[in-house]
Amino acid sequence: MKHNFGAGPCILPQTVFKQASDAVLDFNGLSLLEVSHRSPDFVEVMEEAQSLVKKALNVPAGYSVLFLQGGASLGFTITALNMMRDSKKAGYINTGTWAKGAIAEAKAVGIDVNVFASSEDQNFNYIPKNFTAPSDVDFIHYTSNNTIFGTQFKSIVEANVPLVCDMSSDIFSQKIDVSKFDIIYAGAQKNLGPAGATLYIVKDEILGKSSSEFMPKYLNLKNHADKGSMMNTPPVFSVYTSMLNLRNLIANGGIDAAAERNKAKADLLYNEIDVNPLFKSAVAGEDRSLMNVTFLLNDDAHKDAFDTMWNEAGVIGLKGHRSVGGYRASMYNALTIESVQVLTDIMKELANKM
Repeated sequence: MKHNFGAGPCILPQTVFKQASDAVLDFNGLSLLEVSHRSPDFVEVMEEAQSLVKKALNVPAGYSVLFLQGGASLGFTITALNMMRDSKKAGYINTGTWAKGAIAEAKAVGIDVNVFASSEDQNFNYIPKNFTAPSDVDFIHYTSNNTIFGTQFKSIVEANVPLVCDMSSDIFSQKIDVSKFDIIYAGAQKNLGPAGATLYIVKDEILGKSSSEFMPKYLNLKNHADKGSMMNTPPVFSVYTSMLNLRNLIANGGIDAAAERNKAKADLLYNEIDVNPLFKSAVAGEDRSLMNVTFLLNDDAHKDAFDTMWNEAGVIGLKGHRSVGGYRASMYNALTIESVQVLTDIMKELANKM
């Protein structure tokens, strides 16, 4: 058995994999991969996927749910363009690689970016606090969870201007108040579905109001909202599998139950890191991510032994990102607590051998 702690594309429930693979062979008489996205059967899939997002996250009236392409990296540009207003100013919080990417793209499309809070001074091992969000900007942008560095915002940023958030790596893992945001966007390949689709939850009243002189048709969210995510051929397989996964999520207790499972998994691993003399956390305690646990050996002399043990146990995807080093255990919704127990047992065994 494999225990997949990979940061993404990531684990999904086995039942979802099975249903999706069946549809590749036979989706109402055709392969899902060849069916027309304009066919009534797939239109139903898109509509159900959008409806399930609203149900799972309790999305209020006045928001559109879109499934587009390009990943969150294109979302950096799309959100900046669609939220640009007359001042052409925006506030960004810099908490790591993906936040820096969003900042760079905002600057590239002509926005005057105010990085009003940052944790770069300590290699992004904490979440900035006690900042004052600017009020003279068109919007504020932040990244809710940082897959590389292992930090996570524990509350919604307070601001009196429109709020945009990249939730790629923790959406559907816990409750969120969608009404606080003007745009939420997320690559599918963590808790939603396979790579290929990007989810946007957009407040309708912001659509079509950009002041940008540069607005290609595809980057205008109003065009996609007007066409129900069907302005061009959508990522059919990713949308269909996301629909299946959302069905599975809701059938297994919804967001509340997923959040309980995620906290239990994170508590199990963080507790072992804290009590085991061989390991230490890579981030500040109060800012620890529930999705991506980054940790280090206190003495790299134990590295070869630890690596051999977890590889032999069927653990995969545990190597840390080069920006942090050490190890990263990504624990998205579909990872079971049994897999986390396997990892913590290995850590205990290593300590007992020393």
